[in-house]
Order: sequence, then C-alpha cells, then structure tokens
Amino acid sequence: MRQHDKLFIGGEWVNPAGTGTVDVISPHTEEVVGRVPDGTAEDMDRAVAAAREAFDHGPWPRMTFAERAEVIARLAAIYNERQSEMAQLITEEMGSPITFSNLAQAPQPLGMLQFYAELGRTFEQEEQRPGVFGPITVRREPVGVVAAVVPWNVPQFVTMTKVAPALLAGCTIVLKPAPETPLDAYLLAEWAAEAGVPAGVFNVVVAGREVGEHLVSHPGVDKVAFTGSTAAGRRIAAICGEQLKRVSLELGGKSAAIVLDDADLASSMGFLSMASLMNNGQACVAQTRILASRNRYDEVVDAVAGMVKAQTVGDPADPATGIGPLVARRQQERVEGYIKIGMDEGAKVVVGGLDRPYDKGWYVAPTVFAGVSNDMRIAREEIFGPVLAVIPYEDEADAIRIANDSDYGLAGTVWTADPEHGMDVARQVRTGTYGVNCFMLETNAPFGGYKASGVGRELGPEGLNGYLEYKTISRLG
Repeated sequence: MRQHDKLFIGGEWVNPAGTGTVDVISPHTEEVVGRVPDGTAEDMDRAVAAAREAFDHGPWPRMTFAERAEVIARLAAIYNERQSEMAQLITEEMGSPITFSNLAQAPQPLGMLQFYAELGRTFEQEEQRPGVFGPITVRREPVGVVAAVVPWNVPQFVTMTKVAPALLAGCTIVLKPAPETPLDAYLLAEWAAEAGVPAGVFNVVVAGREVGEHLVSHPGVDKVAFTGSTAAGRRIAAICGEQLKRVSLELGGKSAAIVLDDADLASSMGFLSMASLMNNGQACVAQTRILASRNRYDEVVDAVAGMVKAQTVGDPADPATGIGPLVARRQQERVEGYIKIGMDEGAKVVVGGLDRPYDKGWYVAPTVFAGVSNDMRIAREEIFGPVLAVIPYEDEADAIRIANDSDYGLAGTVWTADPEHGMDVARQVRTGTYGVNCFMLETNAPFGGYKASGVGRELGPEGLNGYLEYKTISRLG
C-alpha cells in the first residue's frame, strides 16, 4: 500500500494540521491501496501563503519565459523516463484500463509539458507596437497564484492542462487533487522537486469539497482553474464572480456522434469505440449520443451493439481489458440509476442493463439503448459511464439540430465517406472540439466548451493566455 503522511507545501514535505486521512480504494478489488492526509482549511492557508510568497518575492515570476521553459523541460524529461510508472499508478487508483493509461493518462500530460517547454523557448514577454503618439509596449505578466482544482477521471491530463501553462506563465500553484485519485499528484510533486521547480511554486493538498471551496474563495488566490461537473462549475463561477477573480472552467459534456448514411460502419465503429467508451465511459468528451438516420437506424444499432459486445470487461491491469470498473461505488450506483431511468423512459436495452458483470468491484454492464429520443434524460444528462444512446434523425439538417439541441457543447464527431463534407458538418455543430472520422485532443490546439461545457480554453498557445495579464505601456520620447 502507498502510504503518505505529509503534504507538499513550500517545496517541503510537511506535517498536516489535522489527523484525518483519505483512503484510496481500488475500484477493481475494493481494497485500500493508498492513504494520504485529508487537508484542512489551515493546510490550504499554508499552501496559499507559500504560493503567495513564491510569487510576490521568489525568483519564478521574475525569470524569463526561456528560463522557466528549461525547468519545465527537465520535468518533462523525468516524466518521460517514468511515464509507465504514472500510467500504472492511475490504473491502480481509479480503474482506467492500462491500455488507455499507457495511451493517454500519462503520455498526453507529458506531451503538454513538452509543448509548453518548447513554446517558452521563443515566447516573448514584451511586444512593441506603433502608437498614435509614440511607441507602445505590450507586456505579458503572470496572473499570480493559481488554485488548480481537478477531478478523478483523467487526473494527470487535467492537472497538466493547468500546471504546464501556469508554470510557463510564471504563476505559482496550489493543486487540489480529487480525494479518489491523490496518488498521482504526490508522484508529480516528487518529480517537480527533482526537476528544480523552486520552493512554493507548486504545492499539493488533498481535500474534500468544503476545504476545496475554502481554497477557491481564498483572498490570496488570483485565479481558479477548475475541471469537473457543471453544477460545481456554477458554484465556483459564482464565488469568483463575487470576488472578480479570474476563472477558467472545463465542465461536462453530452457529445453527439453523427453517423451519415455513407459511413463505413465497420471502420467507423473501430474508432468510435474509443471516442464513446474511453476510460470506462468516464470522460467529459465521450460520444455518448450516437445519431443515426432512420434509413440505416437498425443497422447502426446493430453495429454499435456489436462494438460494445466486443469489449472485454474486467481487471483494468490486464492489457486485454477494454472496459474496467467505475471509480467509486457511488459512481456505479449513479450510472445504474441512469440505466433504470432509460428503461423507465421507454428506451430499449440492446446490450447490457442492470446485471452487474462481477460481484466484486465497481463494475457496470456496458449498455446500449435504442429507441431513444433527444428529450429523454439519458440523452440530455451526463451519465459518466459506459452507456450509449442511439438516436434517430430524419436528414442531415435534423442530425445537426439534434447535435446542437443540448445544454452542452464540449465535443462531437461526424462519420462519413466524404471527409470534406464532414468538415461542412463540423462547422455547423456548436462545440469546442470536433472530429471527422476520429476524435482526439491535440496539445497544440485549444480545448474547451460552448454553453454549459465551460468558460475559457486550455491547451495550445491559447491555453497560456488564461494565465497571463496583458499590460499596455505608452510613452513619449
């Protein structure tokens, strides 16, 4: 078992203020695999004070972008050497299939570090522009102390969408990992210290919701970067609005995959399985609404059912596993509750249902619903599990209407034999990321959502902007 009895604050491993602990439980075995201190408000105060001191008086914000980039590059080199260790740890603590952990849970955070390290080598702090009365200097400065509040589903991916650009910008950070998945954050803290990130620049305190809200509302925090549920995002936005505090929010999704009539179903399902079921369905970008024309509806339902049936459900540490357990018992019960809701709404279970695959572990049967209308709850609310709804459409315009008829706008795909036509469809769907015959998140391109899916963008050069303040200096003579 991985036992941690200290917090990472001010560049040191320090004793917590309280005596409470958080047990990390394997979703597969239901056994305790780790234990960390349960942070208190006093611990958060210490972490913010350390970050504040490092920002107000330390070297980090006063270094050049290129100098900070070199430190980030050292962290990336350590990450690169030990990324398999990180992947295995995330599989252990949250049940992500090891194949997905090796594909995304560790390599994509590494890619972000490498991207921002490279960007920083040539990024200019000041830009000269001509003005009406004289030269103008546009200066980029760090926003300050950042509270990074992250969820449990892709803990390192989400952490790095915040930490990597914040570090490059010159910010200092207090990271609050989810209580379900704190172990990867501890490993990252070890690597940050080894890479030479100065004391107080990166701090880690694991805590629950109440202490997390204390961090968000702390007067020493200049910006909050949050990923999680839309409901929690609204609460955080309200707090930050009251304080006029900078905030970025990456929230929920209910993404639609539009299967056009000319799509090759065999090849489409091969890619759609990852787009819709990645990480056991616990992904905000998952394509959980499958839109099929009435002309091919039964055929698409059969293809989706076959794709789901082909998934091996089991031990997430087994490379053969496609779908593992959900992160916690409450998540298992939540997803099963939605399956029951779908059945009560009159949708037809084609695959899966309420019979659990195993007696032990927080498993849910991967489920496909047919006969779904877009006004059903299973089509409108984010389930966050391996549950897919196949929805019929009349024509292409109707498919685009259904895709857009959602409170969310985070992701989406279109599947077609004509990629150029797929681009035309992509331009009409109001969502932040989109794929034509694929779905992926690129480290050099912005990621974020429309509508209730969030505020702001992460990744790419655009992701750096959220951690910068722009100062205009005019002068005569």
